[in-house]
Amino acid sequence: MASRAVLLAPCAVALLLQSAPAEAHLVTTGLGPLYDGILHFLVSFEDLLPVLAMALLAGLNGPQAGRRALFVLPAAWLAGGVAGFLSGPAQEGACITAFSALVLGALVTADRRLPLALVTALAMILGLLHGWANGAAIASAHRETLALAGIGGTVFVITALLAALAASLRGHGARVAVRVAGSWIAAIGLLLVGWQLRG
Repeated sequence: MASRAVLLAPCAVALLLQSAPAEAHLVTTGLGPLYDGILHFLVSFEDLLPVLAMALLAGLNGPQAGRRALFVLPAAWLAGGVAGFLSGPAQEGACITAFSALVLGALVTADRRLPLALVTALAMILGLLHGWANGAAIASAHRETLALAGIGGTVFVITALLAALAASLRGHGARVAVRVAGSWIAAIGLLLVGWQLRG
């Protein structure tokens, strides 16, 4: 066992020394800004988790709420992203974006019927806040705004799939499973908020 560790240690050191430079916020795929935006969204928990929760919440509130969130959330995300990009580099509201996962996850867990106007307002607020943070990050990294189109398209697809899934659930057990997913999102949101507040 010790001889194996002695042999693997130089390999581990060599791999660590060959690591790529770290990016602070945006991901670079090498495939262009559109794909960079898609990948950024999929690996950013502070963006992905609230969208998952919003899509589930909209779907639990019926097909009409799901359709409304499907179009309002990506449109607001793109509008907020453009506004954030035009405002230039700014301090991100990381705590606010982490807090959105906590709030939306808790609403999914509660599984209460919400008015259509409230679901629409939540989708709009979520899109504007997170879009602005993404746009400001793109501006501070001096990247192309086409990344916003990748993020917006990914938000649309995820919202469409999850809202349709949640809206189609009829059995009590299936709704409980969605509520459990909401509780996990809320718990991760709470951890993200704590992580942001600790510094």
